[in-house]
Amino acid sequence: MRAAVLGTGAWGTTFAAVLADAGCDVAIWGRSAAVCAQITNEHRNEARLPGIDLPAGVWASTDAARVLADVDLVAIAIPSQSARATLESMRDLIPARAVAVSLMKGVELSTDQRMSQVVAEALGLPADRIAVISGPNLAREIAERQPTATVVASTSEETAQLVASACSSGTFRPYTNHDVVGVELCGAVKNIIAVAVGIAQGRGLGYNTMATIITRGLVEITRLGLALGADAETFPGLAGMGDLMATCASPLSRNHSLGVRIGQGMTLEEAIAATGGTAEGVKTSRSVRELAESVGVEMPITAAVVRVLHEGLPVDELAPLLLARPVKAEGI
Repeated sequence: MRAAVLGTGAWGTTFAAVLADAGCDVAIWGRSAAVCAQITNEHRNEARLPGIDLPAGVWASTDAARVLADVDLVAIAIPSQSARATLESMRDLIPARAVAVSLMKGVELSTDQRMSQVVAEALGLPADRIAVISGPNLAREIAERQPTATVVASTSEETAQLVASACSSGTFRPYTNHDVVGVELCGAVKNIIAVAVGIAQGRGLGYNTMATIITRGLVEITRLGLALGADAETFPGLAGMGDLMATCASPLSRNHSLGVRIGQGMTLEEAIAATGGTAEGVKTSRSVRELAESVGVEMPITAAVVRVLHEGLPVDELAPLLLARPVKAEGI
């Protein structure tokens, strides 16, 4: 199978290696000629995956037409808020038979659309030619070939199976799922919860607080998902609790790391610069809050993160704000 990956960030580069390990011929598109040259000539991406050797067959180019020529699969790993414009510029380059795989974890500002919806509109593809991948997928660990599992979701079982086969290897185990809505919402909202956990840890709070935010964060994800028609079984699985645990607990998570820096007193701009790469939870927090409000779902952790990041709420007021809520029974 011939595969293209759009994006030379840590996750895009890592997924290219996953595809190559699974037997695909892989090319990567990126904006930086220097990064593309290093991937092709040195089999490294030192800017995003320092010290990691990439499979020898993986190459990269800034020429989208060359990268996308005659491919069977297009994996998309670009920042969610710039995805639409980037993909629209490539719409006519996608082969008629190719399937698109969203590796992105966000909700688009202004439209509140999930990434699979953005991909469908931007590339003009039907839902049955689109899949999404989400799970406990910290790029660095996967690039080091540490064992992990993930979820491939599509409305088409055939598409889900094709994508799963294309990325299955001895260290990367995909499971298929039909619940595109639930899998995507898990991937988007867990980044916001990870920011909240990071802020709490940056203030010196411990594991009780972390466990509380993670557990109640899963409730928020589940509430929103069920309101939008997702399958309840998705949320305690790999795409839900699995990804939430990894993202909230690991210093490899950019969203968690950004939250820690905010908690330690940095401004949002300083934290973004210090973290490097894209922390999707920053912008997605606002679009998820809007989406929740549009369907009448209460998401207090998400709302509090928006207030800290974008509306000037002091970080020391985050925990009291969450704990000052009315006493009620636990549950969804």
